[in-house]
Amino acid sequence: MWVCPKCRREFGRTNQSHYCGRAPETVSEYIELQPSEAHSHLIRIVNTIRDGIPNVSERISWSMPTYEKAGKSISFAACKQHISLYVGTEAIDKFASELSGLTTRKSAVYLPYDKALPAKLIEDIVKWCLD
Repeated sequence: MWVCPKCRREFGRTNQSHYCGRAPETVSEYIELQPSEAHSHLIRIVNTIRDGIPNVSERISWSMPTYEKAGKSISFAACKQHISLYVGTEAIDKFASELSGLTTRKSAVYLPYDKALPAKLIEDIVKWCLD
């Protein structure tokens, strides 16, 4: 058992990555709390979801922006060098050929800050996952 020296939360893994602060209450607050290099990517992802999926619900879950519609969900998180877009293993399999230039892990796509966002691909994945 490992205890974070900052927030005193307990974890099974030593030096478990986590968010020590108070969880944001809105997606806008989440974006404001992130490093400036993440802002443009986060805003584009949020706008893609909001503009592309009518009647999508937005909330913070596990300290991350989460979007849900008809029992389906996607979420994302700002990391040190990339955005992790959590879309599920089925979406990773469905878009495998288009994702070949990006890093994927389990149910996440990593979108590095130092590269332009693949806007059309993100739009297609969001629509496939939530529409």
